[in-house]
Amino acid sequence: MEQPNNRAVIVGVNLNDRPGFAYSMEELGNLAEACGIEVVGQLTQNAERINGSHYIGTGKIDELSALALGADVSTLIFNDELSPSQIRNLESALQKRVIDRTILILDIFAERARTREAQLQVEVAKLQYMLPRLVGLRESLGRQGGGSGLKNRGAGETKLELDRRRIEDRIAALQHELEKLVAQRQVQRKQRRKTGVPVVCLVGYTNAGKSSIMNAVLRRFVPESGKQVLAQDMLFATLETSVRSIELPDNKSFLLTDTVGFVSQLPHYLVKAFRSTLEEVTEADLLIQVVDVSDPEYERHIEVTNSTLRELGADRIPMIYAYNKADLTDHAYPQAEGDKVFLSAREDAGVEQLIALARERIFQDYVQGEVVIPFSEGRLVSYFNANSHVRSTEYEEDGTRLKLECKRADYEKYKEWFVPPTVAKE
Repeated sequence: MEQPNNRAVIVGVNLNDRPGFAYSMEELGNLAEACGIEVVGQLTQNAERINGSHYIGTGKIDELSALALGADVSTLIFNDELSPSQIRNLESALQKRVIDRTILILDIFAERARTREAQLQVEVAKLQYMLPRLVGLRESLGRQGGGSGLKNRGAGETKLELDRRRIEDRIAALQHELEKLVAQRQVQRKQRRKTGVPVVCLVGYTNAGKSSIMNAVLRRFVPESGKQVLAQDMLFATLETSVRSIELPDNKSFLLTDTVGFVSQLPHYLVKAFRSTLEEVTEADLLIQVVDVSDPEYERHIEVTNSTLRELGADRIPMIYAYNKADLTDHAYPQAEGDKVFLSAREDAGVEQLIALARERIFQDYVQGEVVIPFSEGRLVSYFNANSHVRSTEYEEDGTRLKLECKRADYEKYKEWFVPPTVAKE
């Protein structure tokens, strides 16, 4: 059968003149292009509520039909998640393939997923989306002559129930496999927690530059690591959580985590499926929200990110802001302003200021003091040299005197060697 073309019209309902509607339509077009679909037209409707049966009103159905015919498109893409009956009714009225924003995002995630865990998470999300939509999807795919194995149109209720059962069994099997991977991740997190090393998590809107900032930090502080992460100028380039250890010059270290990017109207299937991955965010000591400050809608991106963090239960974790891509704006950079740093990951400009701000927040539980360690306890000198910031070393009659900054836990453990502040040498 002849394959459908990849041309589409995007469709949206502006409910009660909601702010950001125009941007959400522009973003829908970008999501379509990320799926290899050429957007050749757009239809919008102002309304107080969504039409329950067809999403848009009957007059707009006729207008959309004429637009689709004139533009020679195979696909109509809707800006909101459609119900199963809306998909069926729209396809029946328009005789075109109908998809919504949710399936677009799911398809992008499916294409970008590289690790086994990400692939399992995306497949679970897609199957959960498909389950209540089997009838509409069968008709759509039958008309195209392919896709997803659900193409037998009009095969009857028995076939429908069989498909439903198969999908439910598949979801159960995938979730069982996912649980094993999640358990492994939880063990790794527990082990990291035991070390007491702080965790800093990069969060933000998709394509804001989180992976680019992680790579810039690695280049600056761990240049020999060879552990760069994938960073590409595309939506959802990162679906896997990457964790890297960052060693600072004063013997302090922290773990830097790169996470999946957010987007407005992120499907709840995905939030649910990726919850185990996103748990990295909820257990961080500090969040760095990466913002593409060159995007005119960057304030809306911050709102979407904060809303998603609230949904995950991570909204009470301390946060600083990395205003990335400042080189594409008129704002001076690198520059720190309160809890914000204006920087350019591409130019490696502002990374030191960002990490300086982060270290202020995560290394507050440190003690400055002096220790005098007997020569017979030389191992402690080696320990402090490796695990604290030693400012000076002097050799005295009673032992080795170190002026240093160390973790409070180390201070409590070895405080018998610390010189009381009142008699500390100047």
